[in-house]
Amino acid sequence: MVETKQMSIEDTSVPVVIMYVYHYGQLGAIRSFGRLGIAVRGIDPDPTAPGLFSRYCKGKFLWDVDGAKPEETVQYLLDIGRKIGKKSLLIHTTDNSSTMLADHADELSDWYIFPRISPEIVRGLASKKGLYFLAKKHGIPTPETSFPQSMSDLESYLKEAVFPIIVKEIFRAPHAPKRMFIAKNRTELFDFYHKYEDVANPSFMLQEYIPGGDDCIWFLNGYFDSNSECPFSIVGKKIRQSPIHTGVASLGICLKNEDVDKLTKRFMKSVGYKGIVDIGYRYDARDGQYKVLDVNPRIGASFRLLVGDNGLDSPRAEYLDMTGQKVPLSNIVEGRKWFIEDRDFVSSFRYYREKTLTVRQWTKSFRGVRESAWFASDDPAPFFVMCARSSRKILSMKDRIVSNPYSLFPVTSN
Repeated sequence: MVETKQMSIEDTSVPVVIMYVYHYGQLGAIRSFGRLGIAVRGIDPDPTAPGLFSRYCKGKFLWDVDGAKPEETVQYLLDIGRKIGKKSLLIHTTDNSSTMLADHADELSDWYIFPRISPEIVRGLASKKGLYFLAKKHGIPTPETSFPQSMSDLESYLKEAVFPIIVKEIFRAPHAPKRMFIAKNRTELFDFYHKYEDVANPSFMLQEYIPGGDDCIWFLNGYFDSNSECPFSIVGKKIRQSPIHTGVASLGICLKNEDVDKLTKRFMKSVGYKGIVDIGYRYDARDGQYKVLDVNPRIGASFRLLVGDNGLDSPRAEYLDMTGQKVPLSNIVEGRKWFIEDRDFVSSFRYYREKTLTVRQWTKSFRGVRESAWFASDDPAPFFVMCARSSRKILSMKDRIVSNPYSLFPVTSN
């Protein structure tokens, strides 16, 4: 399955280099550029990364951009630039590569073009803690959040806390079973903290719970130019999530939402942001506000949902602008849907098990799907690579699956 409508551009001479291509969102970027006739090279430490098998990936480089020392990655990127022999558009796809690019922009500019943005802005937006204070500073609604540094701070917070409370990682906590936990009462919160918080290096924040279902989650993908103006943006809403209730959109739909569009443009303009952005909100029916939850200063995983009526998406908008070409006006295709095959299958079963999704509702939910994350008729190899990787993972769990087949589809408690 693939979107049939394709745009064309006059100048495709500037190559593209994408840092990391193992993810379906990164694969989508390879295909988006490649279908326009743009030469794409991919970088990934895993030789079995699905994006490296795309027919549109014309060059493959094995390197761990996030795991290596920044100065080593810079040198490796410069070596790639010299091999290509001319400047390329450099696409970052993770938070770490976003900050690396911002920190080393001067060095990399000899062989690459990319939006130049302050490292402080990138770090502020990518960090949940930094985002909270940026949103407060610029008058953008966001859930009330606390950052306890000790058990006494936690005790003080609980004096006026209203449960349930969302516990989120500020940065990765290696022993925590989840990146987000919803504590229903004081006991659950204290148990979680005692088990998983490192008091010497606190890694969790506490956020107010905004009631509502998955359909309260809205997100926008767009591109902001050198003046922090937005020539392209489209809004979508989650239908199902992976993991259920707390994760990425496994099935999403494009819908107009002027409030989310205007709020994002005001926020990004006020901080001076430049480049592709993926931003998520939750609608709070208690006060009628859309409250920002997270900002990714990079391509969003679900960006191929958010494609205009002329085939324009956020990476293509960046390519056009950065190569001196005009970004055309693009209208939303309301009702356009996109899904992640493997993730939505598992999530659908979990929704079914918790009795919030029927077989009939599941079948009807795919009406309007224009594209999927992994399979594309013009580029099938990455889909089969993904299937092979998933099969190996399932086989490694065979003993647990035999004893409990439903272990593949647990219903996580909120």
